[in-house]
Amino acid sequence: MIREASERRKLLNVYRSVLRQDLLPFWERAVDPVRGGVYTCFDNRGERRLSSDKYTWSQGRFLWIWSRMADLCARKLADGDPNRYLEQAARTYRFLRRHACLPNGHCAFLLAENGEPKEPVEGLGYDTSFYADCFVILGYTEYGRVSGDREALRQAALLYESVERRLRAKTVRSEPYPVPEGMASHGYAMIMLNAAQELADAWASVDRRQADWFRQRSAAYMADIMKRFRDSQGRVREVLPDGETAERHESDRLLLRHINPGHTVESMWFVMREAAKTGNRDYVRQAALSVKRALELGWDNEYGGLLRYVDKDGGPPSGRRTIGIEEAERFETLIETTWSTKLWWPHSESLYAALLGYRLTGDEELADWYERLHRYAFSVFPNDDKAVGEWIQIRERDGRPSEQVVALPVKDPYHLLRNVMLIIELLCDWER
Repeated sequence: MIREASERRKLLNVYRSVLRQDLLPFWERAVDPVRGGVYTCFDNRGERRLSSDKYTWSQGRFLWIWSRMADLCARKLADGDPNRYLEQAARTYRFLRRHACLPNGHCAFLLAENGEPKEPVEGLGYDTSFYADCFVILGYTEYGRVSGDREALRQAALLYESVERRLRAKTVRSEPYPVPEGMASHGYAMIMLNAAQELADAWASVDRRQADWFRQRSAAYMADIMKRFRDSQGRVREVLPDGETAERHESDRLLLRHINPGHTVESMWFVMREAAKTGNRDYVRQAALSVKRALELGWDNEYGGLLRYVDKDGGPPSGRRTIGIEEAERFETLIETTWSTKLWWPHSESLYAALLGYRLTGDEELADWYERLHRYAFSVFPNDDKAVGEWIQIRERDGRPSEQVVALPVKDPYHLLRNVMLIIELLCDWER
């Protein structure tokens, strides 16, 4: 499917068709043409809009997607009017500039349709997750890069610095995945690597000094992931005690033993792209090995597809439950109750990670993994109602649709569209 140029050209046509026929029509209907942003609170099949609320997390992601889509159209890698996408992206950018940031400089997690901040849970406040800030950073950055709007890049940099201050002070909140006090999260380093590397790329043509600073931050977060959370077997641990490393830490606790295969492969393609850009061949190789390790651990040999969570030694998550630490108890309940579900986003991330890893290393096992993932994902997740389009976001272990909530009660506009666009870019670049 991907080893020969003729096969890759056919695959490129497949992804362009998925983008134009299955994905974009759904999200073009979901755009708010008046206020900016996008409606995302749909049921899992995308047939009914359940709310007009706007999660800042998703609005930032949508801004990235629509800005990147404008860029693909401008470069003739995809069909469409770049100006139309960029105009809608600009409307979303203005909506976020007006409404996303609270007086303390943090991003509100949830907004009403008109932009008014809302408490996601009564009494917890508005700024319940720094991940919302990070996705606004990513959206601002991509919009600024594509549009040439330096103020958008400046705002992204200011918000990034605000997040780093909170991380240093250990005051960040991270709903819906709270991290207990005294613990270190792979997710924190992972999202900050992604934000820093995209800021470095965007600032490169504007201010070399600023770009170099963000490149240094990218290198620091990449090293943290590879040296602290990754062990010598290539496994990436999601949570560790402060000061510990995955290589030397052993635990019988569920929270500390579990692996998230989708998070690993997404993190590792961040690492592969950054390492390839900076000439770090060792990290490219190590990250590619971790992609394979995550796929081996996460693959469901009975039904196919990737399980949501597994134990670090394989099989269902196992270990002693935490007692008396509310954040840990909530996280472990999530692991235990949803480990066997099949989510659309790990599969889309794995498609890109396997393809990128094969492109960078020539590892034939990654080519095999890509083909296995492609067969499963394209047979299980696409919505069979073409009038609605998009993919079904969550399936039971045996592939039946499920109406559970994944992270937010939304149909997310990010992972699948981002990876389809990145795969189109990769396949086009391959032929040059």
